[in-house]
Amino acid sequence: MKAFDLEQVRKDFPILSRAVNGKPLVYLDNAATAQKPACVIQALTNYYEHYNANIHRGIHTLSEEATSAYEAVRESIRDFIAAPCLRSVIFTRNATEAVNLVAHSWGRTNILPGDEIVLSAMEHHSNLVPWQLLASERGAKLVYLELTESGEIDLQQAASVIGARTKLVAVTMMSNVLGTIVPVAELAKLAHAAGALVLVDGAQGVPHLKTSVTELDCDFLVFSLHKMLGPTGVGVLWGRPELLEAMPPFLSGGDMIGSVWRDRVKFNELPYKFEAGTPNIADVIASGAAIDYLNRLGMDNVRAHEIELTKYALNRMKELDDALVYGPLDANKRGGVISFNFADVHPHDIGQILNESGIAIRAGHHCCQPLMRDLKVAGTARASFYIYNTKDEIDQFLEALQEADKVMGHVACR
Repeated sequence: MKAFDLEQVRKDFPILSRAVNGKPLVYLDNAATAQKPACVIQALTNYYEHYNANIHRGIHTLSEEATSAYEAVRESIRDFIAAPCLRSVIFTRNATEAVNLVAHSWGRTNILPGDEIVLSAMEHHSNLVPWQLLASERGAKLVYLELTESGEIDLQQAASVIGARTKLVAVTMMSNVLGTIVPVAELAKLAHAAGALVLVDGAQGVPHLKTSVTELDCDFLVFSLHKMLGPTGVGVLWGRPELLEAMPPFLSGGDMIGSVWRDRVKFNELPYKFEAGTPNIADVIASGAAIDYLNRLGMDNVRAHEIELTKYALNRMKELDDALVYGPLDANKRGGVISFNFADVHPHDIGQILNESGIAIRAGHHCCQPLMRDLKVAGTARASFYIYNTKDEIDQFLEALQEADKVMGHVACR
């Protein structure tokens, strides 16, 4: 018996009915952004049609309705990540802004010359460049957790790297290139034993894995709603309340104000202290519909579906003699992301050929150029799966790759 009705799920996504180049759309670029179910689109339209108003500032009906809907989403997100405290859930524009918020506010207050910031070798630029800039400014040092041959974190090396000088460990929850699921709790244990904090980039992990900030034992968690069926322009920062209380504001003005005098200001309480100006009200409210949708499916079911698809795709990829697949080969150790290359074929050419068959994948460095240098490639082709993808679509994907052999003359298939 299936965990959820896949056929019905597909009907919930209007975009899946369209054609590309005369072929039914096969959308395998979910690591970049996920498609939106009709309920999310309707929630967005409903706000603008029925109660469009600014929040937290009005006593009229529309404002009160908008405020109630907006704050209900904060509660939904708190539940979704099993956070113990509602005031620790802060809305940002995206996960990138959330990382920058911590780097600017916590980092510039706490990172000192000689301190070390530990990152993994597979970090997205969004969880790398802010720390590069901070380290350069503060005289700190970046230290890297290296990967095993299978693309996993080497915990032995991690234990030797995380030490007395470590101030922060900032790691992805799941690699957007390798699909590797990072043992965050184990790294957090090492970090906390050394007196360091842990920031988790959950942009890839939270949409696909049942998440508890308590079980991760992290100090900060960031993620974006657009990768989990919600609209673009909504991110989340969760942080331990005692840390957030001690941090200075990132931006100023608007809702982050408690009281203002000519010569001084008193900041608002959490979470509003970090939510300056009019927020992205409509998209936050529509994100609530996305959270509700995932909750109805059940995150354990989401994960089980992706393991099944990934295992099937990895087995089918073995039919391609020249395909080089990166990351763990065990579907239980990775998310629904498969990055691959063929000898002498540029990944952009693969992406273009697949697009002719209506198949959308990603090609390039995936905002992970240091990892690409470690892999000794300029980029990879990447297929990534989500709740509405099917084994039939994977078959179409493989057939298109086999067809590429006729076009490029490089892909040899058994």
